[in-house]
Amino acid sequence: MILVQIQQLSTSKTLLQSASKLALQLGKSFAVLTLAGIENELKSLLNECKITDYQIFIKERLLVEICEAEEASFLFIQLPNEQTKNIRKLLNNCRDLRIPYLFYKDSFKEFDLHKVILPIGFLEEEMEKAQFASAFGRFCSSEIKMLLANDYGSKAATNAEKMKQLFDKFDFKYSLEKATKDSFKVEAESIQVAENERAGIIIVSASRDYGLDDILFGPKEYHLVKKSSVPVLLVNPRGDLYALCD
Repeated sequence: MILVQIQQLSTSKTLLQSASKLALQLGKSFAVLTLAGIENELKSLLNECKITDYQIFIKERLLVEICEAEEASFLFIQLPNEQTKNIRKLLNNCRDLRIPYLFYKDSFKEFDLHKVILPIGFLEEEMEKAQFASAFGRFCSSEIKMLLANDYGSKAATNAEKMKQLFDKFDFKYSLEKATKDSFKVEAESIQVAENERAGIIIVSASRDYGLDDILFGPKEYHLVKKSSVPVLLVNPRGDLYALCD
């Protein structure tokens, strides 16, 4: 299931169209999570968007509980432009999610997965992102651009090699390019690369733990989501993440 959490109905049309399109491409069901009292208005908007196969859930539990109960495999969260200050709160709500999640700004155009940017650093959890990039390549005909961190060590290169071995099993286009920045800054560089190449999405690993700087100034994913003009897909670094592609 592709689940969409709506924050502001009046500006959610592009998000709904994008998420429902992805559900069709991945062969998943489509559902909308919203507040009580606006179900009729939401149904009218869905009909206007020509979305006929859907479910509507009312948010009465924690986000993690809803995703697990409904067996969601991908979560879109609407981020109205005037609510960017709430990114940190929303990130905290998503810390325990077992599925990838994406904050969708009202300023974004309709979701376009023709090219996916995949920054690769030295951490072990980088491999978790490969399964989702692979799903986009297989089912959405996406071109995967791997952006390899410019490190002295070989761990990032080893991660990239393992990803290539996975990608080689499927018939989709991918490439590998070395970044100018190291593992600590390659994700920030990927934003500029995505904008320059008009990519549709960036896949990033969320922070494993929050340090003091993260608590005071916000974790790296907060700054990436806030600054990026391209959707950023976040993957929590857990060993038991639900696989988007079975």
